[in-house]
Amino acid sequence: MELDETDRRILRVLQREGRISNADLSERVNLSPSACHRRVQRLEAEGILRGYVGLLDARKMGFPTTVFVEITLQAQADDVLDAFEKAVARVPDVLECHLMAGTADYILKVVAEGTEDFARIHRQYLTRLPGVAQMQSSFALRTVFKTTALPV
Repeated sequence: MELDETDRRILRVLQREGRISNADLSERVNLSPSACHRRVQRLEAEGILRGYVGLLDARKMGFPTTVFVEITLQAQADDVLDAFEKAVARVPDVLECHLMAGTADYILKVVAEGTEDFARIHRQYLTRLPGVAQMQSSFALRTVFKTTALPV
């Protein structure tokens, strides 16, 4: 699907203000409410606009610690990768898992209440993931900036 500049304006607004009314959105992007609604529905139907979420403050929710865990697997066979991916998707404290090119096979973004809580997560979940040969954890000292908005 080709995105025109109007689609991009809609997406820019919705990425930052997902709860905006259609009337306000249509005014911001210079469209009639019905045309704006049709475009949003098309963006949703095409899977470009995948959903709407409330973003929580991790600190205020009791998870001030972010840990990035690099994982190297014992092998690169499809069954090893599949088993790892299925198992890591069930770990509640893992927010993101990325298959990597480079020294590590995967990198995980994990949230924790602190170092003791991360030790629990490590012991209870991470060390039990299938196919893991090596792990290296790095604690984020401070989040400089964070966004969920893509450059459109």
